[in-house]
Amino acid sequence: MVATIHCQNNTSFDRTLHAVGRDHASRNSSGEWPSLKTRFAAFLRGVNVGGHNVVTKGRLQEVFVSLGFENVVTYRQSGNVIFEGAEMNTEEVRVKVEAKLRKAFGYDLAVLVRTVAALKLIVEQAPFRHEDTKGTSFLVTFLPIPLSKLPHVQLPLVIPKSSAKVVSAKGAEVFSVTHGGGEGGLPNPFWNQR
Repeated sequence: MVATIHCQNNTSFDRTLHAVGRDHASRNSSGEWPSLKTRFAAFLRGVNVGGHNVVTKGRLQEVFVSLGFENVVTYRQSGNVIFEGAEMNTEEVRVKVEAKLRKAFGYDLAVLVRTVAALKLIVEQAPFRHEDTKGTSFLVTFLPIPLSKLPHVQLPLVIPKSSAKVVSAKGAEVFSVTHGGGEGGLPNPFWNQR
């Protein structure tokens, strides 16, 4: 199970990931986040796609609030949720969220969780800075485990039957480029097969 952020160019890549870190009314008067809370982003896989696993933004927010999370904001109808919670690791959050979603909706929804600090670090590292931007889409795919734990993966690689190219990886984040032709979703099925 993987999740991907898809952007048309480096500017929209930066904008999309920075949207995750936007103000959501919990900064103090100095503009700092309280140190006792961690900001998280949860990416729900396969939500609101083709009429399957339909989850409304309001209901999704209710589920996260019921878990004790604060400042819960959903990003569009994507199944992506930004929220704050007590200090805990992302795996603990994932397990807690998946269990509650299963109970609330009656079916399994796979979830990947990252801290907002980790997402901001991706932007700061500028993983696509050496890529040609003309006609290029940039994708960040979040894997549940580090790429190094998958057998027989040598980068860069071209995803079979496409021109989508995996250009680099860092930990459990994989960076790909595509050049049109509806290839934006190709990294997900490719990595799900691994």
